Amino acid sequence: MAVETSQSVAKAAGANSARGRGRRTENTPRSTGPGRLRRALSTHWYAWSMVAPVVAVIGVIIGYPLARGFYLSLTDANEANVERTIGVNHIPATYEFVGLDNYKAVLTDNVFWDRLGWTLVWTVSCVALSFTLGLVLANMLNRKLKGRTFYRMALILPWAVPAFVSVFTWRLLFNERSGLFNQLLAGGGIDAISWLNDPTWAKVSVIAVNVWLGVPFMLVAMLGGLQSIPAELYEAAEMDGATAWQRFRHITLPGLRPVSGTVILLSSIWTFNMFPVIFLLTRGGPGDATEILVTYAYKLSFVVSPRDFAGSAAWGVLILALLSLFAVAYRRALRKQGDMW
Repeated sequence: MAVETSQSVAKAAGANSARGRGRRTENTPRSTGPGRLRRALSTHWYAWSMVAPVVAVIGVIIGYPLARGFYLSLTDANEANVERTIGVNHIPATYEFVGLDNYKAVLTDNVFWDRLGWTLVWTVSCVALSFTLGLVLANMLNRKLKGRTFYRMALILPWAVPAFVSVFTWRLLFNERSGLFNQLLAGGGIDAISWLNDPTWAKVSVIAVNVWLGVPFMLVAMLGGLQSIPAELYEAAEMDGATAWQRFRHITLPGLRPVSGTVILLSSIWTFNMFPVIFLLTRGGPGDATEILVTYAYKLSFVVSPRDFAGSAAWGVLILALLSLFAVAYRRALRKQGDMW
């Protein structure tokens, strides 16, 4: 009995001591500042050494041009006052700091709002059509189908072909005189369509080409998401008498929500800045019917004379700000739905 009592007392003392140590540990302030950073570097030095080259490359390739562009947007830099070398003569830069004047000029110009309106229509149309077609095709290819591997490869092919090659091919198809589409219309007794010379048809054409390029990405992402949904859910729903539409609505769509949220965000950003399709297919024409924000910023910097580097940089910064606001708002909406990725 005495032994048991002494053991109990020892256990209680040990427990109290442990609780005391726990309280002391909890009450002890955590180290912050340089000490914490040094400890993190000493503990995870290998990971930091692996990441450092990537961070340096990103800083050089992305960080410096971004900072330089933001600085130029606060000046009146153009082709006539930047630093340049002509033969053996070196001409120093003479542009000056003008603050937010470039942003005021852009935001008070109807050109910006007209381009922004068409850019939003272009982005929403392309993303919506690409997502819908990708989801439909992914559902079809997720079933046991004869030749399914061949169909998957054929549908992913547009993604493997370089974008400029695809756009030039579509430009030949849209040719008003010798294009395949107008030849098919002529065979049916229908007048030829000015695909790239009519403002309305030009918009339809660029949307069609971009959807054709974007469907493979949506297809691959949606197919991966479908294959991650447990088959037992469909079997249980089918046994309970759920129709195909009910299974799609209550199982497929909720199961794809995390994946679809990610691909819609990425596709929206890519489409908003989709320069190759617009520039190579229509060059923003006819007139300025298909010109989006990024193509107009390019024209300011490389096409008009004198080239307006400061104005182009201001347009670029505004494009970045719009996309950042959209990404933040979109992620908050997903967080409210409980699908934060």
